[in-house]
Amino acid sequence: MRIAVGSDHAGFQMKQDIAEHLRELGHEVIDCGTHSTDRVDYPDFGAAVGREVASGRVDGGVGVCGSGIGIGIAANKIAGVRAATVHDVTSARLSRQHNNANVICLGGRLTGPSVALDAVDAWLDAEFQGGRHAARVAKLDALDGERA
Repeated sequence: MRIAVGSDHAGFQMKQDIAEHLRELGHEVIDCGTHSTDRVDYPDFGAAVGREVASGRVDGGVGVCGSGIGIGIAANKIAGVRAATVHDVTSARLSRQHNNANVICLGGRLTGPSVALDAVDAWLDAEFQGGRHAARVAKLDALDGERA
């Protein structure tokens, strides 16, 4: 698989660890930055991961910021992205099985390194279950670009 990764400064080290792990598993990693622990703004990197996923240039994405929340919000602003902030193996697995999440986001300040790698593995190994979930995901996709 081709997987985009991106982070802000708070998620930099975890992003690096995840990218290395993905490469070890044989995946091609597209690094959307950041490339240091210098302070940057998470929306730039969440959007970059989201754009890679939405364009079809990659099969999925992983974003990391301090909490996983901000980078996930940013990624979700890109039409076609279903980013889920996950905290463990169960939330990562369910994000794919029930929500067909094409991006997962983690908190570099909240999630331990081994838990993060296990969550990434669970997300990669899971498959969308379809069925009753398919109509719900279609409703999510229909919201892309909606304005009040």
